[in-house]
Amino acid sequence: MRSVKVLGFSCANCKRAYKLIEDTACAKGLEIHLEKVEDAAEIAHHGILSMPGIVVDGQVVYMGGVPSRSLVEKWLS
Repeated sequence: MRSVKVLGFSCANCKRAYKLIEDTACAKGLEIHLEKVEDAAEIAHHGILSMPGIVVDGQVVYMGGVPSRSLVEKWLS
């Protein structure tokens, strides 16, 4: 099971990215652990400079804006 974190402070893009990841996993029938992270220390620990930051299995894969659905599918596969 993939672990996915969306790091950010409740910005519009943070919410959209979270929803996109949730919807993509559901559409593909994938079980993931999806978490919103708003803790400044954890966000800084990952080196996120632009929100949202997306971390998959401990690796920063994206920051700043909403990723494409195809990119999310790639991360979850």
